[in-house]
Amino acid sequence: MIHDVMPETEEHLLEQMRSAYVGFDPTADSLHIGNLVPIMLLAFFQRCGHKPVALVGGATGMIGDPSGKSSERNLLDEKTLRHNQECVRQQLSQFLDFSSGSKNEAVMVNNYDWMKDFSFLDFIRDVGKHITVNYMMAKDSVKNRISGEESEGMSFTEFTYQLVQGYDFLHLYRNHDCTLQMGGSDQWGNITTGTELIRRIGNGKGYALTCPLITKSDGSKFGKSEGGNVWLDAKRTSPYKFYQYWINTSDEDAEKYIKIFTFLDEAEVNQLVDDHKSTPHLRLLQKRLAQEVTTTVHGAEEHMNAVKASNILFGKSTSEDLKSLTAETFLDVFDGVPQAAIQRDQVAKGLDIISALAEESGFLKSNGEARRALKENSIAVNREKVDDTYVINSGDLINGQFVLLQRGKKNYFILRAV
Repeated sequence: MIHDVMPETEEHLLEQMRSAYVGFDPTADSLHIGNLVPIMLLAFFQRCGHKPVALVGGATGMIGDPSGKSSERNLLDEKTLRHNQECVRQQLSQFLDFSSGSKNEAVMVNNYDWMKDFSFLDFIRDVGKHITVNYMMAKDSVKNRISGEESEGMSFTEFTYQLVQGYDFLHLYRNHDCTLQMGGSDQWGNITTGTELIRRIGNGKGYALTCPLITKSDGSKFGKSEGGNVWLDAKRTSPYKFYQYWINTSDEDAEKYIKIFTFLDEAEVNQLVDDHKSTPHLRLLQKRLAQEVTTTVHGAEEHMNAVKASNILFGKSTSEDLKSLTAETFLDVFDGVPQAAIQRDQVAKGLDIISALAEESGFLKSNGEARRALKENSIAVNREKVDDTYVINSGDLINGQFVLLQRGKKNYFILRAV
C-alpha cells in the first residue's frame, strides 16, 4: 500500500502514538471506491494505535485540486459542502472509530473553518512569502497542467492550491499535533509543500506517506463501472451493484485487492490465494473480497441480499427467492431486460398465460408461438415452469408490481403492473 515515504517516517511512528491526516474532497455527498485506499490507510493507522484525522476540504473544495486533472472543477456553496461533509463522516465511520472515547479516536476537521476568516493579504504575507514560485512550478501537478498538450494552462486559483493544502498541514501540526499526511501518489507535491511550511514557519518536522494509485490489470480505470463511479452511498450505487463490482474482478486484480481493501491478516490472505490457485473455478478470492468490502461498507445483511440476488440470476432459485427482493434489487438484477406495462386490475381478475406472453407484452410474437413454447415446457413465471392453463394473478406480483416471464435459460421479460 506504500508508494513513497519520507525518510525516518517509520522510526517516527514507532516512537509513540502519532496523528496523521488524509484529505477528502467534499464535492459530492458520497465517497467512491477510488477513495478506499486512503481510507484503509487511516483505518490501519488507527488499528496500530495511532490517531487518524479525516480532513474534509471545504475550503479547497471551493478551489479545486489540479493534481491529476486536466480542467477546473465546479465550485460549491457552503451549505452544500456542510451537507456533503456529514455524509462523508457517516461513511468513514464504517471504517474508523469516531466515538469510543479512546485516546486514538478519529476526528474530522474541515479546512473551511480556519480558512474562511483568513484574509488574502494575511495569507500572502504569512504563508505565501515562505514558498518560492520556482518551488511551486517544479511540482509535477503544476508542470503537467501548464505544459500538457491539451491543457489551457491553469488559473492562479488552482496554482495556489498547494499553498492552501500546505497550510492545512501546518495548521493541523500546530493545533492537533499532526505530524504525518497521507494520500494518493498524485498528492506527493502538495504534501511536501506542507512539510516545507512546517519546517520554515513551524520550526518543526512533518512527514509524508503516499499510496499507489490503483489500476486494473486490463488497463481500465479502477473504481469505474458502466454507470460511472462505484459509490459508497447505497442510493448512488446499490449494494447489489457494489457487490457485483468486486465479484467480477479478474483473478490477478482480486489477489491484489484482497491485500489492500480488507482487514484480513497476511496468513489468511496467503491461504486464500493458494486455495484460489488450486480451484480457480470456485472464485474463492472474488467471493471473499466481495464479502469483506460489501460487509464493511453496507453491512452483513446487505451482503447476504446481494449474494441471494446474484444466485437468482446465475444459480438455482425459486419464486420465493424472487419475492424476497426489494424492487430496487429486482430491477438491478434484471437491468436491461425488456418490460411491458399491464393494468393492475387485469392481474387482479386473472391474466391467462398466452395473453401475457403475446398480446399483452409482445414477449412472443403470436398466440401460436406462445402455445408451442408452453407445450415445449420452456416457459416459466417467476422461475417456476407453467403450462397453457396457467393464469397470472395478484399473488404472482413481486414486490406488488413485477412478474418475471422466462423462456429457456436466458430469455427474460418483465410485466409491470400499473
